[in-house]
Amino acid sequence: MHRYFDFTGNGTSYKQEMLAGLTTFLTMAYIIVVNPAILEAAGIPKGPSMTATIISAAFGTLVMGLYAKRPFAIAPYMGENAFIAFTVVKVLGYSWQIALGAIFLAGVLFTLLTVLRVRKWLAEAIPQNLKYSFAVGIGLFMTFIGLNEVGIVAIGVPGAPVCLGTISHSNVLLAIFGFGLMAWLTVRRVPGALIIGVLSVTLLSIAMGVTPLPTQVAGWPSTLAPIFGQMDIMGALSPKAWPVVLIIFVMAFVDTIGTLIGLSARAGFLDDEGNLPDIERPMLADALSNLVAPLLGTTTTGAFIESAAGIEEGGKTGFTSVVVAGLFLLSLFLTPLLTVVPAHAYGPVLIIIGIFMIKPVARLDFDDLTELIPSFLTITLISFTYNIGVGMTAGLLSYPLLKTVTGRAGEVPPALWGLAGLSLLFYLSYPYH
Repeated sequence: MHRYFDFTGNGTSYKQEMLAGLTTFLTMAYIIVVNPAILEAAGIPKGPSMTATIISAAFGTLVMGLYAKRPFAIAPYMGENAFIAFTVVKVLGYSWQIALGAIFLAGVLFTLLTVLRVRKWLAEAIPQNLKYSFAVGIGLFMTFIGLNEVGIVAIGVPGAPVCLGTISHSNVLLAIFGFGLMAWLTVRRVPGALIIGVLSVTLLSIAMGVTPLPTQVAGWPSTLAPIFGQMDIMGALSPKAWPVVLIIFVMAFVDTIGTLIGLSARAGFLDDEGNLPDIERPMLADALSNLVAPLLGTTTTGAFIESAAGIEEGGKTGFTSVVVAGLFLLSLFLTPLLTVVPAHAYGPVLIIIGIFMIKPVARLDFDDLTELIPSFLTITLISFTYNIGVGMTAGLLSYPLLKTVTGRAGEVPPALWGLAGLSLLFYLSYPYH
């Protein structure tokens, strides 16, 4: 096992990887509760949905660890789940069974393109400046999510859509304390700084009566029977539903590439050309999980940006992912205990991660506007539209167009035009409000 994960070559250890895995899991454990809560709006029963969420995350993350050997955790995507529940089902009127069928078809396309190495060809065509902007944009996006989750930033009014939250609230004060504690421990290079912060805020929140104790610690997981294998593939193949398949495919395709590159940039995995060596391996792990997830009864899965928390704690090999997968499986029986961690405990982690992920902004080419403008659009739109896919497609579409109209079309790799075409289809098919 030691040789399999090549700890000596990565300068890491079992202890460090286990700590990293625990950190990643605690940071993303909210998905166990949040994903079923969102999908319940689509009519998917909450109990079975929670079981499907956990098993799909454990499966994808285990494949990522054992096959791709990367410290990236996989779970149902935030954003895609809301798109399915509120847009595809509630607004467009499709059943959740057809929606799951569309996700399965997108997973088939992912798998075929990955095996044929088309996804790798497309990923390596992305210019370095856009790759750096993916990392920066995701970092700011995570910061925005963290600020909003803990109540430091709140929904505003027309003309000022966001505003300062109510700082005097106990949960906001606890979050500010947690951020300060994590920042201090991180500066002091204390091992497990993020976990110490999360656990400290959770215990303090319970002691203050802000967070209630779980009514039970353990229990048997809900059966998958009501949702297992219920996807309607034939319904998803109908011409009427094809735009849904396309949007799911493009959103997940762009999100996964951007997340993998963004996390790899932070972890130092990219080569001198800004590419992730053997990227087809994590891509295949992602593709296979997208075949299993709808079969189990949940939505699009992929590499989670919260994996950056474990990377910050020193996660460098697939053993980090194996630990995360094991903790997800354990959570099948300990859900009430694990979900007691409140948003104001894990939210500061997202803010801290954002601090580290904006580092690549220093590597952007600020002198060449044909490079800077697409990067700027990517970074700002990821955060300001609250959608990673929107920001990335804006960059992928504007980059070749700007190069072309300025007489520099020769700098655009052929594969990038393919990504630009997918990005254009994304905007043509997107269900605007």
